[in-house]
Amino acid sequence: MDTSFWLQRWENNNITFHRSDANPVLVNYFQTLSLMKDSRVFVPLCGKTRDIAWLLSNGYRVAGAELVEMAVEQLFMELELEPTISDAEEVKHYSAKNIDIFVGNIFDVSSQILGPIDAVYDRAALVALPEDMRNQYSAHLMEVTTKAPQLLISYEYDQTLMAGPPFSVSNEEVNQHYGDSYDLNLLVSTDIVGGLKGKCAAKKNIWLLKNT
Repeated sequence: MDTSFWLQRWENNNITFHRSDANPVLVNYFQTLSLMKDSRVFVPLCGKTRDIAWLLSNGYRVAGAELVEMAVEQLFMELELEPTISDAEEVKHYSAKNIDIFVGNIFDVSSQILGPIDAVYDRAALVALPEDMRNQYSAHLMEVTTKAPQLLISYEYDQTLMAGPPFSVSNEEVNQHYGDSYDLNLLVSTDIVGGLKGKCAAKKNIWLLKNT
């Protein structure tokens, strides 16, 4: 993972990917996972997303992984939580009531470190990684979460017109990563009004991945 790229983005406050409110995808489609309250949801490459506040306020427990410690510090500050910070092998563990965030390379987060997961909310992880890392990521994610069901967001556009992230991940690629392990349900596919980052036409695809 390109640590310097993401660290520079946060240090320069170049975080246009960060929303000031919960993602409408989460609000409108999270119930498709059919989770009980108090279920534990993993948010990979979480940043300081307000989606975590939404999950906590709706009675879920949250685990996350994030490369940039500054983002996690800001997350806990905005949640008005004082974290307990400890080392967990190769990563740092920030924890408070109902929340565990692991700081470092997501590939260093093992199932033993992460603990039991009931569902994955991948809003910006698969699409944040270049093509040559996505196979490794999807395999690792399934391993550490024991193939927990997922709510996944992907984008499709002409990659020659714009450099990622977010990268274009076709429906065929989603199937290559997850089709052998999950029943894939494309809940909705919509054109992004004004194009992706205002640069090129794109579709946003919302997936429900449940165990076969």
